[in-house]
Amino acid sequence: MPVLRSAALFLLAALFEIGGAWLVWQGVRAHRGWLWITGGVLALGAYGFVATAQPDAHFGRVLAAYGGIFVAGSLLWGAVADGYRPDRWDIAGALVCLTGMALIMWAPRNAG
Repeated sequence: MPVLRSAALFLLAALFEIGGAWLVWQGVRAHRGWLWITGGVLALGAYGFVATAQPDAHFGRVLAAYGGIFVAGSLLWGAVADGYRPDRWDIAGALVCLTGMALIMWAPRNAG
């Protein structure tokens, strides 16, 4: 169960961080205005709180592992929200990042 909880928190964090950054991007680059920017800033703040709910107590490990989710999630978000089509190298890179995330976060460790 801890792996499922951790994975769900990573996905929620990605939703807030990538979604928040996208809202700011839209507010500034697509000239959609301050309401979009404000929503993005609030979502980015929520991301920070979600990240602290990870069961692992090591900040560096959690954020390093989250990087893999961020990479893959950003490509997925771009595909869904903006019509970006990742090529095989994007997909291969995302899979490498997700493998690294799984190793960093969930590899068995000795207590000693």
